[in-house]
Amino acid sequence: MTIPEPPPADELAAELARRRAVALEMGGTERVARHHASGRLTVRERIDRLVDRNSWLEVGMLAQPERRIDRYVPGDAVVTGFAEIDGRPAAVIGIDATVLAGTTAPVGMRKQGRVIAAAGRKGFPIVMLVDADGGRIPDVMGWRFSGLPFDFSEFLQTPDGFPAVPRAVAVLGASYGDAGLHAATADFVAMTAAAAVGLSGPSVIEASIGESITDEQLGGAAIASRTGTAHLVVDGEEDAFSAIRAFLSYVPSNASLPAPHAAPTDPARPMVEAAAAVPDRRRSGYDMYDVIEGLVDAHTILPWRSANAPNLITALARLDGEPIGVIANQPMHLGGVLDNPALAKELDFVDLCDRFNLPLVFLQDVPGLMVGSAAERDGIVKSYERIVARISRARVPKISFVLRKAYGGGHYAMGGRPTRPDFLFCWPTAELGFMAPEAGVRTVHRRQLDNAAEEHGLEAREALFAELSAEWTNESEPWEAAAHGFVDDIIFPSETRATAIKAVDFAWGSRPRVS
Repeated sequence: MTIPEPPPADELAAELARRRAVALEMGGTERVARHHASGRLTVRERIDRLVDRNSWLEVGMLAQPERRIDRYVPGDAVVTGFAEIDGRPAAVIGIDATVLAGTTAPVGMRKQGRVIAAAGRKGFPIVMLVDADGGRIPDVMGWRFSGLPFDFSEFLQTPDGFPAVPRAVAVLGASYGDAGLHAATADFVAMTAAAAVGLSGPSVIEASIGESITDEQLGGAAIASRTGTAHLVVDGEEDAFSAIRAFLSYVPSNASLPAPHAAPTDPARPMVEAAAAVPDRRRSGYDMYDVIEGLVDAHTILPWRSANAPNLITALARLDGEPIGVIANQPMHLGGVLDNPALAKELDFVDLCDRFNLPLVFLQDVPGLMVGSAAERDGIVKSYERIVARISRARVPKISFVLRKAYGGGHYAMGGRPTRPDFLFCWPTAELGFMAPEAGVRTVHRRQLDNAAEEHGLEAREALFAELSAEWTNESEPWEAAAHGFVDDIIFPSETRATAIKAVDFAWGSRPRVS
């Protein structure tokens, strides 16, 4: 048997160059042009804009699908590799919507799984740029679906025995299937206003249950932001990349490292001015962001799921250069009451901050937990139990400020004493108690008030109500709580930022700033 001679090295080099060139063409000139016409960048343009110059290391460029068809399928519709983002290593996955609509098949899944597992084991973030149309048919049909190379112990989470790594997703087009899974499990999702995200796309839904629906109606930006799938909705792709970089700047590369410090800056407004935004009357509304702007470093507030449960603010920020998580009631929405969506959102945010070593700063102005039959049907008791247990288990510093009212279970769910905050401070305007004075008087003294009305008339009832409410209000003031040591101190509102900086520092102690 004669063994054929290998081709000359220059022929092999030429073949490699040809194959690379074809891969870099993605779906070809016509499909790329159609993609651009839709207002979207190609996957390779996206990666170029996201990562640091000359840092890209691609893996799997020459991959092809298991089921070969009559034309070349560059990279099996996904680009994977490693790069630096603002000087820090990261794994990057980009779906190529110009190739078979970005649909997912086994080889593409294998490529994704490889870089995800590598990032988890090496300890750096995962960034996914999704723009996909779900699973590829027939590549994932029949017995092949059961054998898809999903390893959920590594694909959707960090491998056992390794510290958690941050996951960030940019949703840049209609994204379904595993793209939806990525978004659902990400720590941060930035979504363009024209994109959509979900488990199954409109064509699958119509074929399965006969419902005709558009991408926007199914999982457009308005829907995804209200449900919490999208943490931030932005106008365009460049904004999405900026948001991803901003998010990564607050979190460490993995959970074994401290969160990255930055140069401290003054707040956007003096704390004394910010505190003046809070009305004395407990029922008067105001924008809690006015207070937050006096607390944290200027231009460092990154809202997290702001359109989901807007009655509770969750945001990343910096305090004297240190990344923190801010949890604050928003009186502009539902009076700042905590309902099921707010408690679920808070739970996820506490998980994020505790996992990646971000101190929690609570700003309380909470009338309590949502009550009523609807809240009970939604499971308010279970939601409440989960959040107070989770806060109490959090190992990062926990600093709580009561600005105005802090009633009932709402107080506990915002870092009240039973959840073991490191420090609990009150403004002089704070009111603490089981419920608001007016509601408490009507509940506890209902029979006494009714008797007064029957015996002496409505004016007597109102006079008694005012007297009892005044007594209740006096009991709710923070002085006795401070006297008995239930709160650590009562501070002037103007001292809030300085107090928070010192409290976070002392709460870390001398140990490494890792929870």
